[in-house]
Amino acid sequence: MKKISVAKNLKGISIIDWVKTAILVVLFILLVVWIGNFWLLLLLPLVADIYSTRIIPWNFWRKPNDKGEVSKLAEWIDAIVFAVIAVYFINIFLFQNYKIPSSSLEKSMLVGDHLFVSKVSYGPRMPNAPLFIPMVQNEIFGVKSYLDWPMWDYKRLAGLGQVQRGDIVVFNFPAGDTVCRAMPNPDYYTIIWETGLGALRNVGTEKVASMKTTWERNHYICSLGRQSIRKESSPLNDIVSRPVDKRDCYVKRCIGLPGDSLAIRHNEVFINGTLYPDAPEAQHNYYITTNNVSLNDRFFDSMGISNEDRRQGGSGTNYYLPLTKDKAQKVSQMDVIKSIKIDDDPADSLGGKVYPYAPECPWSRDNYGPIWIPKKGATIDLDEKNVVLYERAITAYEGHSLDFRNGKAYVDGVESNTFTFTMDYYFMLGDNRHKSADSRYWGFVPEDHVIGKPVFIWLSLDPDKSGLSAIRTERFLKTDF
Repeated sequence: MKKISVAKNLKGISIIDWVKTAILVVLFILLVVWIGNFWLLLLLPLVADIYSTRIIPWNFWRKPNDKGEVSKLAEWIDAIVFAVIAVYFINIFLFQNYKIPSSSLEKSMLVGDHLFVSKVSYGPRMPNAPLFIPMVQNEIFGVKSYLDWPMWDYKRLAGLGQVQRGDIVVFNFPAGDTVCRAMPNPDYYTIIWETGLGALRNVGTEKVASMKTTWERNHYICSLGRQSIRKESSPLNDIVSRPVDKRDCYVKRCIGLPGDSLAIRHNEVFINGTLYPDAPEAQHNYYITTNNVSLNDRFFDSMGISNEDRRQGGSGTNYYLPLTKDKAQKVSQMDVIKSIKIDDDPADSLGGKVYPYAPECPWSRDNYGPIWIPKKGATIDLDEKNVVLYERAITAYEGHSLDFRNGKAYVDGVESNTFTFTMDYYFMLGDNRHKSADSRYWGFVPEDHVIGKPVFIWLSLDPDKSGLSAIRTERFLKTDF
């Protein structure tokens, strides 16, 4: 049996290897301090052994007599393994790429923009599912890209700052914990709600009419929806659950911070009773009528309206188009324009259009709230309205059971008339207000869903064009969102 001589190994270490070892050890210690788990220091001898003592034969799988193609293959495998490990840690602690898939943030961000998303801006999260394939969100070739074991609890490391009002934020989709794989959009909860309403028409509304609270009504409707889509005959019964960090990624602008009261009145946002100005590139949809003139490509290009957003009414003189306020003003002054009016969705007396789908909250896309945004350490009363507004935060995000019977709330089976939040929450809106699935439709974004902050655009490709003309070089390195 061959003896391992530490002294002999130490003599063979070059100055460069000593420098590499010192740098690696310092970086590892700093990483351990950042993570806050000092048990990891037990791995320090292994880290140092890579470049110094080499007691462990790290290249055990390579044979000394490997030559030619075999040697080159071994070098490639070494390089690939190193690259995968490097990408794994970079993806967790530093940054990731995100591509804008929809127009919900136009014109601040365009479809085809590729973002450099910093994870240190708000502090990187330790992964819930630590064993995963880097750069793959949740599935690859129809198979999960991560293992269900082990699963770690939420922990965020120290970052450079906190989420601020007006920040564009990349986050995991809160309603993406459960997904119908055959129809990932709309989200599972919207599907069971709409399916339940359809089933309700078949079973009759008498039972719902006898229910005293919105809590009972909503739970009954959702139960009908779940029963329908989970039938073997349903094309939607292929349903998966995902941990927080493996839910789809969304990007929106943070409008409401923890503890804020938010309201939208005729498309204008009010925070704590004060008008909050739209982002300069924010836009809404407008009804436009021309003087018997059809709008041409030159008009659409000058207004920055993509092919997807070019919607025409019943005739060649009526249009429904997204515009910023400045561009809407320019359009209104054109000789060919007869009228232009912003789309303003009125409140619904029956409720059901937007979160939380309740008659007590008869809100709409353009006339919403007021709604209070949960804050860590804050306590609310669990009355009939609040259990509807904050049920999902209490159950899905905070991890408690909640029931409401005979006017009394029960948390984890114990009667309780209050609840104290353990996380901060945010209210996210898209700048393209009339084409954005955001907090108005699925509620708050918990702090453990926040991924990072876009720092700049490193690539931008116009989906309406091809070849070199599709490259939007003017957007490269853009930082002002």
